[in-house]
Amino acid sequence: MTREKPCLYLIIPCFNEEEVLPKTCDLFLGKINELIKAGEIAQNSKILFVNDGSTDSTWEIIKALAARDPHFAGIAQSRNRGHQAAVLAGLMEAKDKCDITISIDCDGQQDINAVDTMIAKYKEGAEVVYGVRNSRGNEGFFKKATGETFYRVLGHLGADFIPNHADYRLVSNRVLRELANYGEVNLFLRGLFPLVGFKSEIVRYDQFDRVAGHSHYTLTKMLTLAWDGITSLSVRPLHFITILGMVVAILSFIAVVVTIVEYMLGMTVQGWASTTSIIAFIGGVQIV
Repeated sequence: MTREKPCLYLIIPCFNEEEVLPKTCDLFLGKINELIKAGEIAQNSKILFVNDGSTDSTWEIIKALAARDPHFAGIAQSRNRGHQAAVLAGLMEAKDKCDITISIDCDGQQDINAVDTMIAKYKEGAEVVYGVRNSRGNEGFFKKATGETFYRVLGHLGADFIPNHADYRLVSNRVLRELANYGEVNLFLRGLFPLVGFKSEIVRYDQFDRVAGHSHYTLTKMLTLAWDGITSLSVRPLHFITILGMVVAILSFIAVVVTIVEYMLGMTVQGWASTTSIIAFIGGVQIV
């Protein structure tokens, strides 16, 4: 692996981006050509689009771009698997073909010029470089508030993560090979990379408005991602459930004792005490 002129793959997940892709493809190609001309990256560097089961003409556009310029390439998932799975698919496709990858969204919101600084950090020895937003741009109040709340909750749960980092990052193939050993199903890549380890740096960038179209990240998708992040990165929910199970088991045991006492005092109808005791005992044991 060379740090002087690494082979770079830009990983760009795409889902129904027929309005955006024709406008941003030249932005990505221009940056690749600029870096090649400056001697910062290798000539065989590429822009790898990952079609995440789009139902519009996104895949046709990707194939046309690949036929137009050798720096464009694309892979297609069999169905829509979500943003995180699309990013991971691109990373795993590229890990044995390049020295570094940079994942970036297709919509032009993330400042492409931050790529220059990321590569400079890599050449200084960093294996992972996180892109961190200076602000959340013109996002609505609800999205900003829920995003900030999510990061606060993760922090309280003890998760290791980078606040305001949104999957815009440089990763070396050395890190990707280690990431491939993880068997995590509920993907939250923003939390997995800190777990993998290796030297990391942060690059700050400005977030812009989408160049066209609208965001496909619905409220349901955002909540699912948040849930995956919380359950994947922290053991505290397990601790909470265990404590709750113990409390319920203790209360169940007390209920058994009370039921037996009431039976001995003749305060229950026939059959009620034995049925209640069995249900309470089994319920408590099951929860623990």
